Amino acid sequence: MADTRHFLTLMDFSPTELNTLIQRAIEMKQEHRAGTGERRFTGHVLGMIFEKSSTRTRVSFEAGMTQLGGHAMFLSPDDTQLGRGEPIEDSARVISSMVDIVMIRTFGHDIVETFAAHSSVPVINGLTDDYHPCQLLADMQTYVEHRGSIAGKVVTWVGDGNNMAQSYINAARQFDFELRIACPRGFDPADELLQAHSDRVSIVRDPMSAAEGADLVVTDVWASMGQEAEQKAREAAFVGYQVNGELMSRAAPGALYMHCLPAHRGEEISAELMDAADTVIWDEAENRLHAQKAVVETLLLANS
Repeated sequence: MADTRHFLTLMDFSPTELNTLIQRAIEMKQEHRAGTGERRFTGHVLGMIFEKSSTRTRVSFEAGMTQLGGHAMFLSPDDTQLGRGEPIEDSARVISSMVDIVMIRTFGHDIVETFAAHSSVPVINGLTDDYHPCQLLADMQTYVEHRGSIAGKVVTWVGDGNNMAQSYINAARQFDFELRIACPRGFDPADELLQAHSDRVSIVRDPMSAAEGADLVVTDVWASMGQEAEQKAREAAFVGYQVNGELMSRAAPGALYMHCLPAHRGEEISAELMDAADTVIWDEAENRLHAQKAVVETLLLANS
């Protein structure tokens, strides 16, 4: 089990491996559209453990595993012993003895770490409260498809210092770009992450200043899953932190903007940008499918 490779954060792969993975995702997307995709994992089973609800994560992993020739199995706390208090270690040992790879979407990041430590097969982080690496792969794939390499570019994050912001901090290191995070006081990402990447990550309180000359602007909802009770307070705290036409006018010519979805039009992003004909947000959403297929393929081959 010690040698089993997992994908819990972007730091689990080297920069070279990540860039190779992005290129493979682009290739798999082209193959899928041409109808030439290889179903090389016939008989392989992906166990999908969901403790948080999902649209994109479930559809992309389930469709992706089918396109690879395998099968995806949906497991929720209501349907398994995980929801009745079985230790994570025990569930990991049992589930991993019956499937070929596992994806977990849950709350604490320690849950996926514990599961991976006791799993005999690869584990993929489908989202935790701390990180969302699969979405970052889709975002990086989207940028590469539309603008080429992101190395040396400026990326501006506008909004909450949440799991997406923290994965963007990891991405700044692994994909070699400068990251400016525009968030109100009290909503910063983890301080240890900021300190560890201080050579390329900065907090800029004013979103307009943060967007100046940026090549990519990214945002997310102000209240993530589990924070619904804080919605009104967060709306007040994030006044002025909307990604809109005015903010994008400060960015570099040809700058892209992204949102991992679901979006609240008129809150963190304007309806104008969401519904613009040239937005890449829908490409970004589709790329979850192909980026994750590349991850599944890479892990299955590495652990075969």
